[in-house]
Amino acid sequence: MSKLLKIGVAGLGTVGVALLSQIARQRELLAAKCGRAIEVTAVCARSKGKDRGIDLSKIKWFDDPVALARSTDIDVFVELMGGAGNPAKAAIEAALAAGKSVVTANKALLARHGVDLAALAETNGAALNFEAAAGAAIPIVKTLREQLAGNPVERIYGILNGTCNYILTRMEQEKLSFEVCLKDAQRLGYAEADPSFDIEGHDTAQKLAILASLAFGTRVDESAIYVEGISSITPADLTAADELGYRVKLLGVAVKTAQGIEQRVHPTMLRKDSAIAQVMGVTNAVSIDPQGFNPLTLIGPGAGGFATASAVLSDIADIARGTRVAPFGRPAATLTDVEKAPMQRHEGGYYIRMLARDKPGTAATIARHLADQEISLESIVQRHAKDASEEETKSGAVPVILITYATTEDAVRKALAAVGRADVISGRPQVIRIEKN
Repeated sequence: MSKLLKIGVAGLGTVGVALLSQIARQRELLAAKCGRAIEVTAVCARSKGKDRGIDLSKIKWFDDPVALARSTDIDVFVELMGGAGNPAKAAIEAALAAGKSVVTANKALLARHGVDLAALAETNGAALNFEAAAGAAIPIVKTLREQLAGNPVERIYGILNGTCNYILTRMEQEKLSFEVCLKDAQRLGYAEADPSFDIEGHDTAQKLAILASLAFGTRVDESAIYVEGISSITPADLTAADELGYRVKLLGVAVKTAQGIEQRVHPTMLRKDSAIAQVMGVTNAVSIDPQGFNPLTLIGPGAGGFATASAVLSDIADIARGTRVAPFGRPAATLTDVEKAPMQRHEGGYYIRMLARDKPGTAATIARHLADQEISLESIVQRHAKDASEEETKSGAVPVILITYATTEDAVRKALAAVGRADVISGRPQVIRIEKN
């Protein structure tokens, strides 16, 4: 058996503690599968005296993650501190510059500096593995980077944030408001005290930026992604979706079009019989449309210490076996800049919910402005006033739901702007895109 693989771990939060426990518990299994023993020999965290429920007495302690990264006491540096900048960035750079392989779960850092770090890893003959950064226990990075190496990808999309999926599931199943479900998510530890990063779609966008790079051979570019969150979704939208045969999910979508790569994060309607529409709670799911065969869908836990630690450990096991691939599936120097497809050119069906004023000519005015933009309607549903919220009811308007055939984002925006100027609706229309699946 080959010599011991010595691991240094920076960050002893939920994931770090779960990783140390798993390595200690599965020592024999890992040695049998990898052909060498794996052991954590050094760690670094903010507080040495904190009780973490694990024995650290035989593990060397470092106060400085950069010093740990450079230490001759380790072969592999595992970064679990988080954050888009230092000290995580400086520590990873130090490890790679010293020729040490790195494993990280840091999506924020990869979304901002991933390509530069990949180039540094390649220059120094080191691995940079990050399975846990995009889907926790879902092996989506390895699937895109290795299993589909010879299959061009046309589209990748999925549920990449368990907090949002939990909230939307509770809202749909229990007819609760967004605010009530968010408070429950915070109480259960699914959402942070400041939940905006999750619920406004930014967490999903960072993960999508990484996956799009792997899928299309482009440089990671979070700024190229159109982002909307779920805070505007109401129980009325979810009820209407259900009656129309759809379910609402927050999706990250990257698709190759004639205009370039379209990358977007937003609430989306999916047919209820699709695989991803049936994924509920804090679970995540990703579908890949490769050329040559039917879509692949991967479903699994998208958060939690054990699930994330399992993905980190799989990356460590690859290094122990000697598996080495370019971090983004191809040399960093060959990654191309994203040719961004304008969101206005997006094509698809739309759900539009508006409060129509109860006065003569309202329906005709709405229909005329839609027709001016060549928008065809698949269905029109007029709801009872009781289906409106208390605030909406006070306006004296009636909820109207429109489902369009395929049209463009630009056409929908122009039509609704014209309807708004005509003063035949109250408030701002709700618009949810419909994704083919």
